[in-house]
Amino acid sequence: MGRGYIVDDTVEVYLSKLCEQQSDHVTGLVIGQNSIQRDFVVMACRTPSREEPLVGAGKSPDKEWISEHARQVSRMLPGGLSVIGVFVISDADAKETLLVFAVQRLISSESLWKADDNEVTDCVTLHINPKSRKISCRTFDIKDPKSLAKPADWKYQAAVCSSWSTMSCCVKVDLLVPLPDNKACTKSMDECLKEGLKVWTYQIENAVCLIDGIQLPDDAELTAGQVIASLAPSAHRSAAHVVQRCGGALSVRGAIHSRAYVHNNKPKAKLAEKVDLSFPTANCLPFLLAPEDEKQFCLPHRVFCPAKGNGSLCVCDYRFNDEDPSEVIDRLKEMLDVNAADQNLDTKQEIVAEIIESGESEGEELFLLCVAMATVIALLATAASMLYLHDI
Repeated sequence: MGRGYIVDDTVEVYLSKLCEQQSDHVTGLVIGQNSIQRDFVVMACRTPSREEPLVGAGKSPDKEWISEHARQVSRMLPGGLSVIGVFVISDADAKETLLVFAVQRLISSESLWKADDNEVTDCVTLHINPKSRKISCRTFDIKDPKSLAKPADWKYQAAVCSSWSTMSCCVKVDLLVPLPDNKACTKSMDECLKEGLKVWTYQIENAVCLIDGIQLPDDAELTAGQVIASLAPSAHRSAAHVVQRCGGALSVRGAIHSRAYVHNNKPKAKLAEKVDLSFPTANCLPFLLAPEDEKQFCLPHRVFCPAKGNGSLCVCDYRFNDEDPSEVIDRLKEMLDVNAADQNLDTKQEIVAEIIESGESEGEELFLLCVAMATVIALLATAASMLYLHDI
């Protein structure tokens, strides 16, 4: 028996409009939440057009461009939501198999998280004939490169996420990242940060999740509405202490607002604990690491915006201090096909950071600290937890 996808009716309206545009070939992403019992689809967004179309591609899907779109979209999704498949609108057969594997391969390539043994690894491919409106829905197990297509049900329903719980909290950060003691060392800032963040992610992964101050059993149900989540360090599992020679360290401290959306049908405690990190937020690393010749780096803050027609469900973006709100609106339109206005942007959840330069000699250290903080903000901005850990 194949998987069943419960799809918000706003997705049906969106896909129908794309069918009416008389385009030869339209591709896009399917966004939602997987669970062992059933899967939910709450959004779809078309792939933006290339400024310079790929030569010789014809009507074949541009795998690299679609995969890069998926990687960037995954950064803009809050906890509990992820890219769970692709759609193709075409009157000809499309190679959805290669497409969905390429998308998931790129998204998972930079992940710092180990997949759970019970994690759903099926991804959906939806093919729509724009003339007949016939739908073909299939799934593939992305863990198995030789996976065969399995038929799946695609059923529309009104207000799919109206009863979902919103998990929100404030994440406290106290992180120390060692740096090489040799300036000639080939290890880059990117690599140093990734190594430091591996320890941090290990601590989050093994922390105990509390919902409104209570540790719920795995089969407990969450009530609809706002839920305050927190994480407490595990007394039994902690990262081993390592003594290493280093030439300096980056100390990162602060507080970050986060939120996640969870279906309340008996969620696993581990899912509630990691729902903020359903997709590798470490993908923000290349986006946030500034060129090394810059002496300052503006810290981004997270901006939320309502998703299309889904009530309290929000998507997000990262706004830098020197950016105008219109730039965030443009990115939301380009990446997620969300029409937003200034009044739709929620910029009050995170305080805009200020950079204060005390002297010329401190320029490089200031830059390194800002880069590290920006990276950690990207890693934790989707966290559905309150965590205070000091890594040494």
